[in-house]
Amino acid sequence: MEKPWNNKAWFLVLPVIVLVAFSAIIPLMTVVNYSVQDTFGNNVFFWAGTEWFEETLQSERFWAALGRNLVFSFIILAIEVPLGIAVALAMPRKGIGVPVCLVLMALPLLIPWNVVGTIWQVFGRIDIGLLGRVLADFGIYYNYTQNPLHAWITVIVMDVWHWTSLVVLLCYAGLVSIPDAYYQAARIDGASRWAVFRYIQLPKLKHVLLIAVLLRFMDSFMIYTEPFVVTGGGPGNTTTFLSIDLVKMAIGQFDLGPAAAMSIIYFLIILALSYVFYTVMTQTGRDRETGR
Repeated sequence: MEKPWNNKAWFLVLPVIVLVAFSAIIPLMTVVNYSVQDTFGNNVFFWAGTEWFEETLQSERFWAALGRNLVFSFIILAIEVPLGIAVALAMPRKGIGVPVCLVLMALPLLIPWNVVGTIWQVFGRIDIGLLGRVLADFGIYYNYTQNPLHAWITVIVMDVWHWTSLVVLLCYAGLVSIPDAYYQAARIDGASRWAVFRYIQLPKLKHVLLIAVLLRFMDSFMIYTEPFVVTGGGPGNTTTFLSIDLVKMAIGQFDLGPAAAMSIIYFLIILALSYVFYTVMTQTGRDRETGR
């Protein structure tokens, strides 16, 4: 006899649905509402249609900030993913070194983003910062507030220091989950260290790397707090990413319509690029499994 279908379990999900509605759906609908209207104050709005979207897509300011975002994200991925894999491979698998290494790797992730920016802001100062003072003593001019290259290097190194640990922990978890039988078979066959990595470890890490790449891409593409605290988007606009430009437009200039349209376009770009990353990486994994 079949048991009667009980829908009461949905009441357990109801609080989550309500929470998501208030924290995500309602603010998103508010942004959509602002993106198609204009206001002259006094809470009086006028229909603007797609005017703000067209203005954003025709703006050199938007495309310049988007270009800086893409360059920054790809540099971050090119550094953090290989570095994270290398560090995870070098970490011990047994003994007291395991918890010590895991704790050390987790420490940067526990520091709030604004504190990270403050740390590197002070660290790079010429007068009181350790890095800036040491470089000045060696006769190397370093000033992230005036030199665009120095500002980019500072922001990139800061992000690598802060977030490479995430890639390391994910890769380490993937490496630990590989059965010992694979390594025993490799030793019997006389496989080299590179062959073990190429044919055993790297294929087993593909799902973990997919998660790591997606997380790091989305986070680096939405980066705001760290570069804003360190450089404020400068010198000039050299480190003004889309997130910083969006906040300046919405809060600094109080252009709610253009800012809302830019935020929606920003969201759609992140969604599209993340989908492309996911599709390409999963398709590559399938091709390797089928031997294409």
